[in-house]
Amino acid sequence: MPELPDILNYLHALRERILGKTVLKIQVRSPFLVRTVVPDLMTLEGRIVRDVSRIGKRIVWHFDEELFLVFHLMIAGRFHLKKSGTLPKGKNDLAAFGFEGFTLMLTEASQKKRASLHVLTGRASLDAHDPGGLEPLEASLADFHAALTRENHTLKRALTDPRLFSGIGNAYSDEILHAAKLSPVTLTSRLDEEQIQRLFAATKSTLESWTERLLAEAKTKFPEKVTAFRPEMAVHGRFGKPCPICGTAVQRIVRAENETNYCPRCQTGGKLLADRSLSRLLKDDWPKTIEEWEEGKT
Repeated sequence: MPELPDILNYLHALRERILGKTVLKIQVRSPFLVRTVVPDLMTLEGRIVRDVSRIGKRIVWHFDEELFLVFHLMIAGRFHLKKSGTLPKGKNDLAAFGFEGFTLMLTEASQKKRASLHVLTGRASLDAHDPGGLEPLEASLADFHAALTRENHTLKRALTDPRLFSGIGNAYSDEILHAAKLSPVTLTSRLDEEQIQRLFAATKSTLESWTERLLAEAKTKFPEKVTAFRPEMAVHGRFGKPCPICGTAVQRIVRAENETNYCPRCQTGGKLLADRSLSRLLKDDWPKTIEEWEEGKT
């Protein structure tokens, strides 16, 4: 799922290409994509994109008269830059947005069609899509502390709860916790002040470094290969491979559709977090589905 660094990367690339440009043609291939009826999506044809912003992991196109187009890419939704006039014909194509000189294609490489579009009128309607999480790159330590300890959850759950923190998902939470040398199943109520400060610093540094890296790539080309699995990552998606710090094999916890990766030496004092012994904790604290995870529901 595209997370904060990836979404900021998309925003940069989209602003460079569609700000001030007219949406000439909209073609929707998937009947499950558009989740609103009024206003009609097609009323955006002929309108100029005035701004591009984000709400959590959602990407928002702004139009005159307080009209907004909200993209939620979920796990497998992606944007691709295509030549002018390209139609949404491929099995993964959801919709095509035609601009002068190019087409922006929305795709989803998954049988479970979770990506969505909402056409909204008015700022209040847009604000209703905001889960309310703290912006981690803008937060003070005091604000971070308050959000983190507002509810008693595992660190993995707390970091990825969109009501607590904006834009952090499965991949970067793994990287943050590895950088902070903290176990993903430590409860937030058990953290001391030094650990919270360490987590705060790791959150900032991890998100900033990845954002800078991805934005450097976006300056030369459109981000066609947005992925949660990057070879430069320390632990995420690296089950069985050596930790770059200590060389210990990276381990994982699997719960429903989610996987957590961690280094047992750097993060858990050499202890393996066996799925069976954690089943009760994870059952109580982790969402059962991606949709529940994304909406921050228990």
